[in-house]
Amino acid sequence: MAVDIGLDEGTREAIPIDFVDAGDWEGYAAGLPERARAFARACGFEAKPGQSLLEPGENGALERVLFGVEAHGARQRDPFLAGKLATLLPPGVYRFDRAAADPEAAALAFLLSRYRFSRYVAPKAERARLCAPKGVDAARLARIVRAVVMGRDLVNTPANDMGPEALSGAALELAERHGATSRVVVGGALLTENFPLIHAVGRASAQAPRLVDFVHGPEDALKVTLVGKGVCFDTGGLDIKPSSSMLPMKKDMGGAAVALSLASMLLEGEVPVRLRVILPIVENSVSASAYRPGDVYRGRKGLSVEIGNTDAEGRLVLADALALASEDAPDLLFDFATLTGAARVALGPELPPFYTGCDALAQDIAKHAAAAADPVWRMPLWDNYDSGLDGKISDVVNVTSNGMAGSITAALFLRRFVADPERWAHFDVYCWNPAAKPGRPEGGDIQAARLLYDLISARAAEGRAS
Repeated sequence: MAVDIGLDEGTREAIPIDFVDAGDWEGYAAGLPERARAFARACGFEAKPGQSLLEPGENGALERVLFGVEAHGARQRDPFLAGKLATLLPPGVYRFDRAAADPEAAALAFLLSRYRFSRYVAPKAERARLCAPKGVDAARLARIVRAVVMGRDLVNTPANDMGPEALSGAALELAERHGATSRVVVGGALLTENFPLIHAVGRASAQAPRLVDFVHGPEDALKVTLVGKGVCFDTGGLDIKPSSSMLPMKKDMGGAAVALSLASMLLEGEVPVRLRVILPIVENSVSASAYRPGDVYRGRKGLSVEIGNTDAEGRLVLADALALASEDAPDLLFDFATLTGAARVALGPELPPFYTGCDALAQDIAKHAAAAADPVWRMPLWDNYDSGLDGKISDVVNVTSNGMAGSITAALFLRRFVADPERWAHFDVYCWNPAAKPGRPEGGDIQAARLLYDLISARAAEGRAS
């Protein structure tokens, strides 16, 4: 089913939006009709950032929208500020007339702000629509918005409708739509095919654990592999979470949603890469067959893993998936996971940390993150903490004993299962907006996908891996 993202091609009959900053307000206002200037004065409009004014025409109908922005060249505190317009404006079709400093970012913010999760309730009203700004690649813009909308819908859907079967089905549908070669390994077959950690975490659920693996593109192209944590609901297992911590756990498959959103951008954009997507999909439940604290399993890579806490399940399923991904020696390997509360304590919900063993890759990620207004922050793979993961009766434990630096030690755990950390980056995403902000409605969200779409596209165009 086609998704209405609110983007129109034509501009005829569209209501103009003028972006104005306080510094040039007086000069701009001088060019307005006297009635418009008087109306602006009466409304106290001064073109402060985020301030809006709906100017009526002589017949009383909306004639023009004014929107205050940061001065040109000034630091943009919120590159997505223009997203406010989508929630402020009445239904209708709008166009940028006096354009924003970055029309693509403003348009993206507008379209992403229109998002509403409407699976269970009908939309309350029509929403404002936007014409593609001049000079902006409308197809690319639509591609990105569609992918983010798909990912947000996956995260927002509760676990009774987004369990392992449904998430697996969504991934396979995307693969089939683009002609990718796919397979899914389910239940006991995980043991047969040597994915013991995925099986252990998910075996207590009524829906069997599984691994989805699909590939698309020429074999001689840049090899890009995406791995996403697909824990459809996380009770914490036998180390059960308190109810307040369990309530938002439908979003614990956010890493898989990020991987699928990024895959959708790459596939729709026909980026010339050998794309592989690997999703370990489970529900971490409590039953007689649940895995236990103190259990030891030998993962796909051959390392024995002791379970120090069953609520650190995401890194276990990723361990088997990363080991599989490494066997193919990808040029770039990215994993995404709603992995640790420690990341939120350190950086909050809007700024996911990422980890990599390659300084050049880290710099490239940071560059594209800034350009795409898709923020991330590099954190260290601090080797001095790595010994805290050494087991007494196993090669490795899944948690350290002191509980400190939790996001770092989780990344160090994952690194043990990656063959080449120089070509790998781990993103500890949150995938949730606690409160609505421009471009970021409350609820599920997709982080890091847009920046990596740009990074992968650039490297594919240059024919380079590093």
